[in-house]
Amino acid sequence: MKLYGIPNCDTVKKARSWLADANIGYEWHDFKKQGVTSELLGGWAAQVGWEKLVNKAGTTWRKLDDATKAGVVDTDSAIALMMAQPSVIKRPVLDSNGTISVGFSTERYEALLK
Repeated sequence: MKLYGIPNCDTVKKARSWLADANIGYEWHDFKKQGVTSELLGGWAAQVGWEKLVNKAGTTWRKLDDATKAGVVDTDSAIALMMAQPSVIKRPVLDSNGTISVGFSTERYEALLK
């Protein structure tokens, strides 16, 4: 199991705390320090859709200029943005045996990790 995100994100902190409290081990991957590849993002997008991966409610998205926002129209353009601005990726991303979960909710993690 691998958890992707950035350590100062509140939602990532909740996910990490939940996993620790449940005594579930995982490998940690920090977007900011370790980056992400277009292949990884493409695999995630194929499974959950690029729309779910781009966090349009976050500060990073809101700070983008209108032309950049308007240019995100498909998987390729979304991946290009996420490669350039990893903070725009909705967090955390959990890879549990190849099943991708984006964001955190106790119910989803409990169901996924049974």
